[in-house]
Amino acid sequence: MSVATAESGAPAPTQPPEPSTPVSRRARRQRPPRRTRPTRPVRAGEPEEALSILSSALTVIALGCAWMLLQLLVLGGLSQARSQDLLYNEYRQQVAAATAPTGSVDIDGHPLAAGAPVAVLTIPSLGLSQVVVSGTSSGDLLAGPGHQRTTPLPGQAGISVVMGRAATYGAPFGDIGSLRAGDEITVQNAQGVVTYQVEDVRRAGDPVPQPLTGKQSRLILVTAEGSGALSALRAQNALFVDAITTKALPAGPLAGSALPLSEQPMARDSSALPMLVLLLAGLALLVLVVSIARRRFRAALVWVLATPCVIALAWATTDQVMRLLPNLM
Repeated sequence: MSVATAESGAPAPTQPPEPSTPVSRRARRQRPPRRTRPTRPVRAGEPEEALSILSSALTVIALGCAWMLLQLLVLGGLSQARSQDLLYNEYRQQVAAATAPTGSVDIDGHPLAAGAPVAVLTIPSLGLSQVVVSGTSSGDLLAGPGHQRTTPLPGQAGISVVMGRAATYGAPFGDIGSLRAGDEITVQNAQGVVTYQVEDVRRAGDPVPQPLTGKQSRLILVTAEGSGALSALRAQNALFVDAITTKALPAGPLAGSALPLSEQPMARDSSALPMLVLLLAGLALLVLVVSIARRRFRAALVWVLATPCVIALAWATTDQVMRLLPNLM
């Protein structure tokens, strides 16, 4: 049979190929790992670390400065408005309970605490109504106009002095330079309500008012020269509004006759320096923490967590910086 097959010319049968091993889809998808160059650890003092610290520092400084400017010109007004609401409620309760101060000392004979409410001042022509606090330092005027504690309370017999900011933290006295002779200023204290008539608006170098005669009493409003933010920041002189009345209430006791330097017009409060140094140290520590965290975590996550801390420190720092600036600014 084999011979016949060979003679007929038919091809000889071949052996079937061995079945191939099926390749799974998961194996097909797997690719050989890419070769990466080994990275050497970054040592302290190398350019990468210096750039990271510099970047973090510049970002924190930029965030802090932006927030300070926003707080100085905008958010400070909101803070002052809230302080006014709290002061008004406190003073109304004191008047109702007959515990509101009638002088520069409290019911126990001690000097009033700085920032305590002493009167409500209203200027209808300006649409202004502000609670006056005790004290005229930069820190006191963050909450509202301040009463010079060496003078009688507003509305009492004698010469009363009230100071207020011209451009920052609500700028309560920013427009008093536009008052005209005859405009009314109303003051409500623990004894009653007194209405003054504006005499004049004067600046440094102008003639001072004539001495009081008879039953006359005077209220002097003081602020920085210039109503705009930039002009008030550069102001070196004070602006005065003199108002007079003949129906003032009896004057109460004064806390003293010597006015501290920090409570005089255009004065600065240097007692804020220690707290300011601590806050700046906190910002420096935050820069270091952010720089370290950025090397271990994603930068976006680090800044999401760090930004509220930067804002909180910037807010507190701005309040301290304001104490170092002129109190009437």
